[in-house]
Amino acid sequence: MKTLLAAVALTALSLPLAQAAVAAPTETTASVPRGILSDTATPTAYRLDLTILPDQERFSGHAEIDVTLKAQSSFLYLHARDLKMSKVVARVGGRTIAARHAEVDPSGVLRLDFASPLPAGKAVLSFDYDAPFGDGPAGLYRIKVADQWYAWTQFQSIDARAAFPGFDQPGYKTPFTVSITTRPGLTALSNAPVARSVKAGDLIRHEFVATRPLPTYLMAFVVGPFSTASGEVPATAQRAEPLPIRIVGTQPYKDKLDFALENTKPIVSLLEKYFDSGFPFPKLDQIGSPVMPGAMENAGADIYGDTILLLDRGASTDQKKTFGMVVAHELAHQWFGDLVTPAWWDDLWLNESFANWMGYRIGDEWRPDLKIGAGAIDEAFAAMNTDALKAGRPIHQPIPTNGDIDSAFDQVTYGKGGQVVAMIAAYLGDEKFRDGVRLHLKRYAYGTANTDQFFGSLADAAHDPRVLASLKSFVDQQGVPVVRVERTSGGLAVSQKRYALLGTELPAQSWIIPLCVRVGETRQCSLLDKPSTVLPISAPGMIIPNAGGTGYYRFSLPEGEWKTMIAGAGTLPPGEALALTDSLWAGFRAGELPPSLLLDAARAMAANDYSVAAVDGGLRLAGLRQRGLIAGDALPGYRRFLTDVYGPRLAAIGFDPATGAHASDDGDLQKLRSDLVGLLAGEAEDPALQTRLAKAASDWMAGDAKALDQSYLGAALGAYLAKGGLPAAEALFERAAKTDDTLFRDSAIGALASTGKAETGRWLLGKLDDERLRNPDRLSILQYLALEPETVEMSYAYVAAHYDDLVKNAGLFAAGRLPSLPIRYCSVDKAAKVEKDFRPQVEKHQRGALSLDRTVEQIHSCGILRDKRGAEILAAFR
Repeated sequence: MKTLLAAVALTALSLPLAQAAVAAPTETTASVPRGILSDTATPTAYRLDLTILPDQERFSGHAEIDVTLKAQSSFLYLHARDLKMSKVVARVGGRTIAARHAEVDPSGVLRLDFASPLPAGKAVLSFDYDAPFGDGPAGLYRIKVADQWYAWTQFQSIDARAAFPGFDQPGYKTPFTVSITTRPGLTALSNAPVARSVKAGDLIRHEFVATRPLPTYLMAFVVGPFSTASGEVPATAQRAEPLPIRIVGTQPYKDKLDFALENTKPIVSLLEKYFDSGFPFPKLDQIGSPVMPGAMENAGADIYGDTILLLDRGASTDQKKTFGMVVAHELAHQWFGDLVTPAWWDDLWLNESFANWMGYRIGDEWRPDLKIGAGAIDEAFAAMNTDALKAGRPIHQPIPTNGDIDSAFDQVTYGKGGQVVAMIAAYLGDEKFRDGVRLHLKRYAYGTANTDQFFGSLADAAHDPRVLASLKSFVDQQGVPVVRVERTSGGLAVSQKRYALLGTELPAQSWIIPLCVRVGETRQCSLLDKPSTVLPISAPGMIIPNAGGTGYYRFSLPEGEWKTMIAGAGTLPPGEALALTDSLWAGFRAGELPPSLLLDAARAMAANDYSVAAVDGGLRLAGLRQRGLIAGDALPGYRRFLTDVYGPRLAAIGFDPATGAHASDDGDLQKLRSDLVGLLAGEAEDPALQTRLAKAASDWMAGDAKALDQSYLGAALGAYLAKGGLPAAEALFERAAKTDDTLFRDSAIGALASTGKAETGRWLLGKLDDERLRNPDRLSILQYLALEPETVEMSYAYVAAHYDDLVKNAGLFAAGRLPSLPIRYCSVDKAAKVEKDFRPQVEKHQRGALSLDRTVEQIHSCGILRDKRGAEILAAFR
């Protein structure tokens, strides 16, 4: 993100010095800062004294903030949201000055008006308050698990203000001295180690060591009857002393802490080796939450969704891959984001793009057998679908208001940004890039840095201005390049243009592309810095325009070259296999290639050794079905095609649903089997496989723990519902609503909402007011229902009718993404309807504008594709 935003200038509000009462806040002399605050006051330290009793509906706090005023001022803006203030004062020297407070913007902007002006210099702002707990992952929230209450925090991006007043923006890094008072027997955690615990009446007050300088969004408070497993990461060449580490989970997970404890240790050591720097904080807690949709890099106190962190020995390959990538991602943030923090949200990409790349890189070093690294390429190609839209943004973009922040947490930042980092690192050379990163961390340790400073560190280490120009061409402009490659007498003619979907006109632009091409065994890399050129490669063999698949670009070929590449699809390495499928489908969506090539590629790619590549074509075809492009009398042929393509591969590797039946296979083969089972049972509706899975699910739910391996849990529950109909749905819902097993709960909710049956969908919508459901459960149900043609309308109608309530209870990120719920629509008319229905809501709540723009464009573009190519798709399966 950028630091080009101008600070909001605040003019002093003149009040009589002798005024006894504090005047009501007024906005007549200054506008409310809905983005970055004025620098009238700068925080230098926080002292937070919180009373957190998770079984109560509210928590309370006393907050003191040391500030420095650069000039006299009668009022200040800072941040607080939904905090009931009982007392607000400023202390200056020996004086106490009363303050009148008002929340003047829904995003949580707080205005303080003082009884007499605060002079320039040092002051202390003091607040007494209480506030409600949230019931979802935003602010300070609580969840009941197995009849016991627990509390966690989730502050990124601007939800710290729902737990304590402050200057809630990343550029302000200060020490925090925290105490948490709670009931005896409860575990209380924050970012720093506990200094001491003392009695406070009937309660216990836990006082923590002052933190190193941190921004508000990286603070964490966790309280509850947790189970913990403790250990230490042994000393390394970069760290002289062992690092204390704990894994923390709710009581139902007390027997699932060891995997994370054992496997976090080598990931920490790998990161220390890469950064050539010891872990930047004095301890590390890894904490599970049942409703966290991802993970958060709070300094020294990372919080993850239960199913990401708390695995057992029988965890599936997918779960282990997610653990490795996400844990490496979040722990990389401890350096890149926590140690060195963006000055404002427009430099978020420095955090997330880099951490995304590191997550895949370090995850791959942790467990090479799981092929985690190739997932970065897969994520990048998914990001291209978003980046190719007219409604978009560059990786590095201005964030003028609080309502714009959530748009930066998207596939462009993570998938595109991570791939661009990988592409530049590969071209520059791993050692030079690593040296630039190390230099950057040393220069700005425990401080903040912006994009230009990061580029400066890379330049100083690399001494190659062309690479930085290439990096900027991808970071500072949106869009996806497509490189055309053709054989000529002089070699390979290559040219670049901006990729566009069928029916979309986009302005021309160009990039400085690190282009790596392979022909047979001949590989050449160069910077494509002009519209076209000729590469002197005349070797025979298959053309691979994106060698290794690591380039952030798509490619196009003459049809004959496509057919040659498709014929060899089964032998391609993972990255190149993924690049083939992505660019082929991109050519189809641009209107340049017939759907018959998609089917040919799916057949050929099914033989590929890499699990993700082998099923990629089938999953993309499933997306066409979900959008209604494969429907009616084409469905039987579609299901036969999937059975013919993927059935023999499953038969060849064998399948037994019992727990551990295939435990001796390598991880990627286990994943391939699981993915094939999902495609054949779910999309192909193979009756024999569904029967087998349904029985395994029934036996497992009846108490036979060995009947069903958790790798097939989702597919088996889907088959159970397909065979059992509504009575089975009712039984599964009851079991899911009562369980505290997050993996089963999430799998059951996904299966219930994904049946594609209107009857089950209507019944399930009627259960949304069941008090046993959590808010994330309700959102998941609506999202899954919106993916299937028979249930999308009912889900859409519900969201349109309950938009206000869903935003209120969703938290910042989920609220910002609500407009994307009808993304599986495929119609020009539907695009207009979504625009008409959702635009007023987006404007009202000041969240989700970019998400809505993208959703409407994708629905519209899909409608154009359907109108122009839909008949060909249907004919391919009839």
